[in-house]
Order: sequence, then structure tokens, then C-alpha cells
Amino acid sequence: MKIIKLHQLSSRDVDRIVEMAWEDRTPFDAIHEQFGVTEAEVIKIMKFEMKLSSWKMWRERVQNRMTKHRKKSVDGTNRFKCSRQRRISNNKIAKR
Repeated sequence: MKIIKLHQLSSRDVDRIVEMAWEDRTPFDAIHEQFGVTEAEVIKIMKFEMKLSSWKMWRERVQNRMTKHRKKSVDGTNRFKCSRQRRISNNKIAKR
């Protein structure tokens, strides 16, 4: 895929972009800051990496979502990951 080659993204980077894009509270701006990939490019990556039905469900969910766009966000969310992501942040929060 051109975007992956253009930004020299590893498969691990692509997996992380998909993971971040799937999260409701991670804005596209955070993905851009970390990987240099624009919102339009994230959408293309998601479409390429996901099944069509999953992509449609994701696209419908994030379209016009305030938390995915920093300018629309009420609280000015500026985070790269959820604090409850144990695997990434090694948090010790128990499962609920």
C-alpha cells in the first residue's frame, strides 16, 4: 500500500494505527503527531486492513464524533492511549 511505503510504517506501526483509530477517545491528530499519517490516510489504512463490514461499522461510528477530532472535542483531549490499556501502559487496573 502506498501510504505504508510513503511513511515507512512497519506492520507493528500499522497495527498500532488501527488500534488507535478504533479507540473512541484517541483523536486523529494524536495519530498524525505520532506517525505522520493524516485522517484521510488513516481511513484508507483502516479500509485496507479491515473486513468491509467492520470498516463500515467503524466509519459510521467515528464520523462526526467529537472525541476523534480535537477541534470538536469539549475537553481538549490530548492523549495517545487510554489509561486502561494494560498491554501498552502496563497499568495494574483489575478487569471490571
